[in-house]
Amino acid sequence: MKPLYKLTVSAMFAAIGTLAGNLLYIPVGATKIFPIQHVINVLSAVLLGPVYAVGNAFAISLLRNLLGTGSIFAFPGSMIGALLAGLLYIWTKKVIFAVLGEIIGTGVIGGLVSFPIARFILGQNVAATFFVVPFLLATTCGSLIAYVLLKVLATSPRLERYFRGEQK
Repeated sequence: MKPLYKLTVSAMFAAIGTLAGNLLYIPVGATKIFPIQHVINVLSAVLLGPVYAVGNAFAISLLRNLLGTGSIFAFPGSMIGALLAGLLYIWTKKVIFAVLGEIIGTGVIGGLVSFPIARFILGQNVAATFFVVPFLLATTCGSLIAYVLLKVLATSPRLERYFRGEQK
């Protein structure tokens, strides 16, 4: 893909993630899961690569924090997940590994990295694994949505060559 095309798609993902991040949610029990960030992480990782995926995750987290609709915990979770998803996709060329990278990167690693931020920077008294379960729920839902979207996109005649690695 050409750099200008990647930049344009990246900007669109950042806008969608910022605007729709709090609008679309899935009710699970007494909680709400906001999967858009994770959908965009996987789509960015597969379609644009790890550098753009991390850039999108950072941009969305920053914009949502500036607008007051996000939290500081969006930075480590989303950026680690996007990076791992992008790297695993590059190494394997399989969408399922991008999905697993997002789930492990955001849900497990991002959840654990959020603990020192909560404990030592924000002064919250939480357990080390406090963020893992909610991060895992959100990232699993979003990643599975992205997986379905990518599988549908892969059947498109125009994008089929891209997924076979024949992009120009």
